[in-house]
Amino acid sequence: MEVRISGTHFPLETLGPGRRLGVWFQGCSLACAGCMSRHTWAARGGTSRHVDELLELWREALDGGAEGLTVSGGEPLQQPDALAELLAGAAGLRNARAGRGPEGGRAPADLLVYTGYEPAEWTERQERALAGADAVVTGRFRVAEPTRLVWRGSANQRIRPRTALGAVRYAPHLEREATGARLQAVVTPGAGAGRGMGLRLYGVPLRGELARAERALRGTGVSLRDASWRP
Repeated sequence: MEVRISGTHFPLETLGPGRRLGVWFQGCSLACAGCMSRHTWAARGGTSRHVDELLELWREALDGGAEGLTVSGGEPLQQPDALAELLAGAAGLRNARAGRGPEGGRAPADLLVYTGYEPAEWTERQERALAGADAVVTGRFRVAEPTRLVWRGSANQRIRPRTALGAVRYAPHLEREATGARLQAVVTPGAGAGRGMGLRLYGVPLRGELARAERALRGTGVSLRDASWRP
């Protein structure tokens, strides 16, 4: 099955516990004010990939010691069939690996999904799409409700464990405030002549953190063009 994505990254260290594979779905009609990922809004943006390609990345990430998979966006529930196939395949690969015995005493990798929808809004199709998720972070980003809670952008958002593994993995973090870095910076090659280098920021910044990062970069002679969090 084809899926429209904005990008992938491993190791992701700011959206869930441990070193993770991050997959960002493309397309979001919720368009939350203040969203730092406006580049993921356009339904026909990003690139088209086959779910099998993403599962191969997951297999490689597991080989590299991945502790989880995080699916964000964009809005994953706006491509529910692709999400369902990705999570089912990822769980199958994870479970097959766990069935071969413990690897250094590590717990099985968990599957985490971010959605701007609340559970009461899920359609039956969207509910089925989340069947393979161990935990879901729910709720629209509300720029006027900042929070220091780990892995969440606003105070209304909730981590909701959905499996026994999710309950064990996320119980310590439901009300925990972040103490380390909330943003992970990754430099990428520029796209096109004269575009320079690219910079991707992964995570959920505190209010004002992106502006401070821009000022700090300008202080070193680096300027940002086309920042995704600016209208």
